[in-house]
Amino acid sequence: MKYLIAILVIAVFTSIILGFTLNVNYSEKLIGFGVAGLFLVVFPLFSYYRWKGKDLKDYMLTKENLDKMRESQKEKKH
Repeated sequence: MKYLIAILVIAVFTSIILGFTLNVNYSEKLIGFGVAGLFLVVFPLFSYYRWKGKDLKDYMLTKENLDKMRESQKEKKH
């Protein structure tokens, strides 16, 4: 998965750069497909890859997590 994401990032940025540098009729399409690919394909794949196996509740501000944060701050002060 990591290599697929890296290849897609390279392809997307290549498309965007070629769209800006080449003077062809479809250069705007290259830029558009690059940006769309980045936000509709690469970013969701990267997010899925990084969040796979993690519990979302650990990152939410619930009462228990706030209490844990307050306790850890008190321990650091002492």
